[in-house]
Amino acid sequence: MLREQTMTEQRGRLGDHKVRRVGYGAMQLAEGTPPDREDAIAVLRRAVELGVDHIDTAEFYGDGLANDLIRAALRPYPDDLALVSKVGAVRAGHLVPAQRPEELRAGVEANLRRLGVERLAVVNLRRLDARPGIVATGDQRVDLDSQLAELVALRAEGKIDGIGLSGVGVDEFRRALPAGVVCVQNLYNLLDRTAEPLLAECAAHGVAWVPFFPLGSAFPGAPRVAEHPAVVAAAAWLLAHDPGTLLIPGTRSLEHLAENVAAADVPVDAAALSLRVDR
Repeated sequence: MLREQTMTEQRGRLGDHKVRRVGYGAMQLAEGTPPDREDAIAVLRRAVELGVDHIDTAEFYGDGLANDLIRAALRPYPDDLALVSKVGAVRAGHLVPAQRPEELRAGVEANLRRLGVERLAVVNLRRLDARPGIVATGDQRVDLDSQLAELVALRAEGKIDGIGLSGVGVDEFRRALPAGVVCVQNLYNLLDRTAEPLLAECAAHGVAWVPFFPLGSAFPGAPRVAEHPAVVAAAAWLLAHDPGTLLIPGTRSLEHLAENVAAADVPVDAAALSLRVDR
């Protein structure tokens, strides 16, 4: 019989950084209706008090708003806090692709300035080859090798510690491995496991798996995991399914924040691990 598992003090690896397996995603702080600034700062500070040491953000979240809030709440930053960002898009009234190498560099520099740091733990390259979200066209269709070369140069300059990928397939992942990829962020949850082969590749190479939309999304036609009754009983399924998985749930609520962090304490037995749910 499979022994029940908990992940309370387990750590995952983001390149050279060891982090708790439940972090915090800052997108919700900046998307939609702007939050009350003091409430947002309180959520970020409470996250760190609860042990969160991995915060995922992007300069294009709210056109810099998420990064402004992180800086206001947490600078000077705890020594063990891994700040992770992403590049590949910018805000120009609305979200538009920014895939060219010089735009990736500008995105990294913008994150560094806004956050008030000299180095980021990881920068994820958000490829825009397919939905969900915007898709690159025209001169924004840039080959992966050129993008990776720019990120490798930024790493050599000491501006980033690790290179991540987002929105990629197995072939792209394999092509990128020689660049030293430390994590992958792709759409993945209990109801949409299309990326399972890529998860297996990450596991085989010791690359962290950081799924986005773990509770579904608002995109048309996408399943909303939280609305499925079977999911409540398997809240920590993603963590238990693969030991290389790191979660970055976002929230504006102190109550939900505590629930998210506590997901690492939820026991997951053999029945839950083998769960299959129809969309």
